[in-house]
Amino acid sequence: MKFLLDNWMLITVALASGAALLFPVLSTGKGLNPQDMVQLMNREKAIVIDVCEPDEFARGHVIGAKNLPLGQLEDKLAQLVKNKSSQVVMVCQVGARSARAAATARKLGFENVQSLAGGLKAWQAASMPVEKA
Repeated sequence: MKFLLDNWMLITVALASGAALLFPVLSTGKGLNPQDMVQLMNREKAIVIDVCEPDEFARGHVIGAKNLPLGQLEDKLAQLVKNKSSQVVMVCQVGARSARAAATARKLGFENVQSLAGGLKAWQAASMPVEKA
């Protein structure tokens, strides 16, 4: 016990360092990595929906992606994806909006919805092709 009291600052730094190392692992979530997304697109003809705003979409997006901003998702997703059992992959710049979009789509009854972990930044980091509008 005396050791803990005498070295409380050292122990705090060690715990903070451990938490900082674990944060990236815990924050990636259950999203797809770029390689798995390519397989889903090729094998299962997944529909890729970019939930970024139109100006972000115009600067660069996954080839073949359809733009549907997050704010319009609930109203227009059913028009874009007719079959609720289709494979759908949500994409945004870093993965946060697409994770929310995937959760929203699941609540709307879409069965096979996933998000690209790390978003377009992870896609580009994996040297995957991007097109500009």
